[in-house]
Amino acid sequence: MTIISTIPREQATDKVAEIYTEIEKNLGYIPQAFQTYSASPLLLELTWRKIAYFMDHPNLSMEFLAVVRMLVSVENICDYCIGFNTSLLINMFNWSHDQIIATRHNPNDAPLSDKEKVLLSFVLRAASQPLKLTSQDLQIVRDAGWEDADIVDAVSHATDNVSTDLFLNTFKPENDF
Repeated sequence: MTIISTIPREQATDKVAEIYTEIEKNLGYIPQAFQTYSASPLLLELTWRKIAYFMDHPNLSMEFLAVVRMLVSVENICDYCIGFNTSLLINMFNWSHDQIIATRHNPNDAPLSDKEKVLLSFVLRAASQPLKLTSQDLQIVRDAGWEDADIVDAVSHATDNVSTDLFLNTFKPENDF
């Protein structure tokens, strides 16, 4: 159980109950990670709104974003996020365990399009070594066919995940996937 007080589904009222209902509608349940945010209802709402934005993103697939989150979380040693996103890749996108292992070992082995692999490489570097990125690195991503809006969204998603990893490692929600 998380080390911070959270609001269980059956005790949720007002904004927390409203957000929990949306999460359940979209995910089928309320992951422990989201319940951890319930101690701050506004933060729960903001976090959910951002996730909902990415769930309906016009150009960044949910599969691509799950790979980003998994690999960023491997770097940050966030077992909850590694497991959650690995589970998504296996159960929602039919990845094999061998594909997961290969991707974790070398992101270029991910069963993604070449275009997605170029963006993946960039966002992983942005999340771990942003000072080493150059305008030439960005141009490679643009040359692969990505628009600046998608690049910004992908980098935001990856760097937000760094924060999420730190948050979840701090409060230690139980695995529930």
